[in-house]
Amino acid sequence: MDTQAHYYYEPSKGHGLAHDPLNAIVGPRPIGWIASRSPEGHRNLAPYSFFNCFNYHPPIIGFASVGYKDSLANILATGEFVWNLATRPLAEKMNLTSAALPAGSDEFDFAGLTPVPGSIVGVERVAESPVNFECRLTQSLQLQSASGEKIETWLVLGEVVAVHIDPSLIEDGSYQTAKAEPILRAGGPSAYYGISEALRFDMQRPQVP
Repeated sequence: MDTQAHYYYEPSKGHGLAHDPLNAIVGPRPIGWIASRSPEGHRNLAPYSFFNCFNYHPPIIGFASVGYKDSLANILATGEFVWNLATRPLAEKMNLTSAALPAGSDEFDFAGLTPVPGSIVGVERVAESPVNFECRLTQSLQLQSASGEKIETWLVLGEVVAVHIDPSLIEDGSYQTAKAEPILRAGGPSAYYGISEALRFDMQRPQVP
């Protein structure tokens, strides 16, 4: 392949584009809509665009906090958090929770969302969200560059200890991903995507003789 035909850049020297293409290329990305509670009892709810699931048994999910933010501080202090599925009907309210409110503010109240106590963890979940994962912290890792330099980003991993699913999303024993209308983060300052059943395709793993 002729690499000269590609747009080429080295991240340490800048990308030369209007927006960093990295998070548009690795996308769309699921949203980590993370609820936490401070040791003093203040609720916090914030969306994180670096989020995913990393293990089946036990189930482990994780998100990255770029900067030492309230969610990170709360989780490190209490060892608990809740992930809430961000959906198209909740997109505007989810976006409101990204506002830089004064310390101690309650994003549930600010966005007009209903907090419901967790069944196992001491953190509220978003009642309006059709899926919630109650989680306990398993690991927190400050990321570093290839040269070993610590950077101001932390990876937070948590074991899912309780799951709440709207029964309407389960048909014949299978969770219906598209029916939940999840929204996914893309590149640039404002881009999101949805998914639909019409875009689904199926493949089976190859059987090796």
